Amino acid sequence: MGIKRYFATADNTITNAFESNLTTRGTGSNMGAADVLETFVIHGQTTASISATNAEEARILITFPTNNISSDKDSGVIPSSSVKYILKMYNAPHADTLPRKYTLDIKAISAAWSEGTGLDMDNYTDMGKSNWISASSDAAWENEGGDVHDTPAYTFEFESGEEDLEIDITTLVDEWVNNTKENYGLLIKHTDDSISGSNGSLFTKKFFGRGTQYFNYKPVIEARWDSSRKDNRGNFLLSSSLMPEEDNINTLYFYNRIRGQL
Repeated sequence: MGIKRYFATADNTITNAFESNLTTRGTGSNMGAADVLETFVIHGQTTASISATNAEEARILITFPTNNISSDKDSGVIPSSSVKYILKMYNAPHADTLPRKYTLDIKAISAAWSEGTGLDMDNYTDMGKSNWISASSDAAWENEGGDVHDTPAYTFEFESGEEDLEIDITTLVDEWVNNTKENYGLLIKHTDDSISGSNGSLFTKKFFGRGTQYFNYKPVIEARWDSSRKDNRGNFLLSSSLMPEEDNINTLYFYNRIRGQL
């Protein structure tokens, strides 16, 4: 199998969670320079976060360089067709409460956004953009928490909560490469059912971000294709127009041996 990896070029975690004072929400905070990414849903930490519309959330924004995929196709580094694109993100172990038996939604972002330089993922003291309210210094999200396309939409189910994320997003990458959809990256979050409270609080799932020191755990899109090279050794020819007549007169023998005797 042929594999070519394309590493993320921007990522960020955005949140509307309460700061440590449990009064002010960190909607203006930015975590674009953090080395991990996280998503969670918390209900009822205060009376202001009991209902579905007021749940505390964190969501992941991430972008990959599909222009590199296009140029690699044009130059023959990867095939022009029959390529699968697999999104891979690696679990980052941590000491916080880990959700179990949950599903994450993965959708294409529909607006340009900035990565930012914030680091604080605990107290949300680093202000910047993008954040929960603003996509960039020039534009707010139309919908707080990020704007996305309805299709294509992907889901990934976690059983223990510690799994890596690995999912085929070929349909979306093909749209990006073919310029039928602008590449603004992916938004990853818990499902709407989780946000509504039907599954209770789903605490912190973390992935290694593009800034991690662990190179092999950086988020990637893997282009995969069948690169096997095959010959005709599994077949024999009775005759061939490519061979002279004297070499086309052949006899095929089958030998039978019983206990080593012909």
